[in-house]
Amino acid sequence: MVDRLRSAAEQLEAPTCPDCHIEMKWFRSELLADEPAPIIAHLFVCPHCKRAAQVDTMFRGGQAPHDKLSAPRFMAYAA
Repeated sequence: MVDRLRSAAEQLEAPTCPDCHIEMKWFRSELLADEPAPIIAHLFVCPHCKRAAQVDTMFRGGQAPHDKLSAPRFMAYAA
């Protein structure tokens, strides 16, 4: 989960403060929901006026195609 938080924060663009018009600094990230799809909230703070902003990241579950799923090599038959 920590790797997921770190990668989500690295790919995120910081919002701009509506009052100061400067780039906000990342403050922290937290997991909002884990099921059915993980949602991570990234909190930013303006270094000048201390205004806070939140940006949410949603992950989609990737499903493997049916032909890529692992299966046993030998089928065991009950006698």
